[in-house]
Amino acid sequence: MNLPNKLTILRIIMIPIFVAVFYLTMIPYNYVISAVIFALAAFTDFLDGYIARKYKLVTNLGKFLDPIADKVLVSTALIIMLLPYPSESQIVPFYGAIAVAIILARELIVSGFRIVAASNGKVLAADKSGKVKTFLQDVSILVLLVGADITPVMFTGLNLVGLILLGLATILTIISGVECIVKNIDVLKDSK
Repeated sequence: MNLPNKLTILRIIMIPIFVAVFYLTMIPYNYVISAVIFALAAFTDFLDGYIARKYKLVTNLGKFLDPIADKVLVSTALIIMLLPYPSESQIVPFYGAIAVAIILARELIVSGFRIVAASNGKVLAADKSGKVKTFLQDVSILVLLVGADITPVMFTGLNLVGLILLGLATILTIISGVECIVKNIDVLKDSK
């Protein structure tokens, strides 16, 4: 197993650790610590891709696991931040569920689209808008997590910034999903 695949597996292992620390409210600054774990996991996404491309270590296992690890990490973070947590209320208010639903729906749609493409022998690489979308999602999650520990959650500056970033990430999520499908619409055509 090569280094990029090990980094992807490390990211998958970090997800339950991230969740456990998030809920361990007896630990001071558990949300900041969970934000650090999330940041490290998100960084492995950049790092494994960089190493795989630079040193030509791209594998089928990596192509399979990397997008799954990314989607599970972000989805898990967004879902647990919607749930009420012991010290206050949820980090992402109820109307943030719309953004989370859009983000999750896009990920499922594009994943299904990629499966159809793969069955036709076509690989759909992430484009620039998808990478920017992922970056904004990650930053919004980090800001919201840190804001949950530093100040009361619902009306703070950090929470507002995090929610604005989440809104921008949601808009980019829609744009990148539509771009992916429009650019590759031939994938849905039946072959004769």
